[in-house]
Amino acid sequence: MQITGTHFNYYMVCHRKLWLFAHSIGMEHTSELVAEGKLIHESSYPQRTSRYEEVEIDGIKIDYFDARNRVVHEIKKSDKMESAHLWQLKYYLYVLERRLGKPVTGILEYPKMRYREEVLLSEPDRTEIMDMIIDINTIISSESCPEKVKLTICRNCSYHDFCWVTEDENTELLI
Repeated sequence: MQITGTHFNYYMVCHRKLWLFAHSIGMEHTSELVAEGKLIHESSYPQRTSRYEEVEIDGIKIDYFDARNRVVHEIKKSDKMESAHLWQLKYYLYVLERRLGKPVTGILEYPKMRYREEVLLSEPDRTEIMDMIIDINTIISSESCPEKVKLTICRNCSYHDFCWVTEDENTELLI
């Protein structure tokens, strides 16, 4: 299976979410927060569509890539999961660097906060990414879904109901 940026992001957030997503159990379509994030992504920098390329290679899809300067722009709604965003972007840099044979930089952008951060890929990052790829493959190739772990982010997760809403054992199902 090709590892995508979403796999990397979910690996940093929740291993259960990663496994569910990798097994085609997608809940993002039910989330208003995901829809809001897509709207912010689509509307924040309308001029970029004409200036930058969309790149899809080796399992990743980058919406804004400045090929001339080798800069990936990653747009996110908020910095609540900044570490996951950072490693997702670093994974993009890693894949592009391997493909192009040249260093690539990134910019992590939070338009609602008017904040942006330059992201570079270091040698320890490359090693960490290789280790993460092994872990991601181990998790998604497992026969069973990882156990639930109650995290503060669960409340706003698109998988919340899947993981945390249980039916009363005495409730009969109506068919």
